[in-house]
Amino acid sequence: MGQIRKKTLFLLLCFIILIVVAIASICIGTVQIDPYEVFLILLGQDSGPTSIIIWHIRLPRVIAAILAGMGLAVAGAVMQSILMNPLGSPYTLGISHSAGFGAAFAFVVLGVGTNPTLQSIPYLVSICAFGFSLVAVAIIILLAKYRGASPETMILSGVALGSLFTAGLASLKYFAEDLQLSAIVFWMFGDLSRVSWNELSIMAIVVLPSIIFFLYNVWNYKALVSGDATAKSLGVDVERVRITSLFVASLVTALIVSFTGIIGFIGLVVPHIIRKTIGGDDRFLMPASCIVGSILLLVSDSVARTILSPVILPVGILTSFLGAPLFLYLVIVGRRYW
Repeated sequence: MGQIRKKTLFLLLCFIILIVVAIASICIGTVQIDPYEVFLILLGQDSGPTSIIIWHIRLPRVIAAILAGMGLAVAGAVMQSILMNPLGSPYTLGISHSAGFGAAFAFVVLGVGTNPTLQSIPYLVSICAFGFSLVAVAIIILLAKYRGASPETMILSGVALGSLFTAGLASLKYFAEDLQLSAIVFWMFGDLSRVSWNELSIMAIVVLPSIIFFLYNVWNYKALVSGDATAKSLGVDVERVRITSLFVASLVTALIVSFTGIIGFIGLVVPHIIRKTIGGDDRFLMPASCIVGSILLLVSDSVARTILSPVILPVGILTSFLGAPLFLYLVIVGRRYW
């Protein structure tokens, strides 16, 4: 009971930190805004020019960071649990690579940005990125069902597909024109500024129910960590839980990446931070990953917006710079929690 109280207190503390960081992120920027003024605008009691900055620029970006951080982090936590591998994440399974190939396909093959007939089709780049991500997921699941839904099959399939789509992306870059190549590079960076209220509603519709699904299955994930034989003896349908969870986690990742571009290391690093801090109990790992993932991405985006102001860095660059050394630190000094 003492351990449960400590973990619950940790969740509450992280939630408070998330609220503080979100308010601070709205306030800071090229135009500094007083927190009291932010509260008045959010309550609808102020309609000056500052409200335009908040409602159309900063608030959508903050909510996008929260939703994307939640989705990527919990997807990584689920993949690590069902695959029983600390390196499981949307990036290592090739889902991000396939999304990048889909975006490049839209720019180079379909001619998005240069073909006038395609300008009337909204979200075409996002649709292509999302579609190719689902293709990668479908191939992994088919191979898993053909060879048995073992963690090794899924991981090796993801690594192979990641290499394949990386090669395809390099080929498209080679044949791309200058304008197309610059569009591909910019999309690959990962940036939250391209997310508007319309995309946020779509992200919320997918991400929030998926989190509820993961929380509903935390007992199954806890059983899977003990091994397939133990999980089966406890009544868990191992193959169904593993494939269904992988599909939902991949769906969340594919949707987020299709709107924001590739944001690395959130899904890999955050679950390790949680396991290092409060252990690997999935009942607390999943909700804590959601909150800490939102905090990490929100802080990264705030720093990216302000560190070289008025130049705004893509948040994907900063998460890679922060995530790689942090992950190495956790590997070197971290205790074993699998």
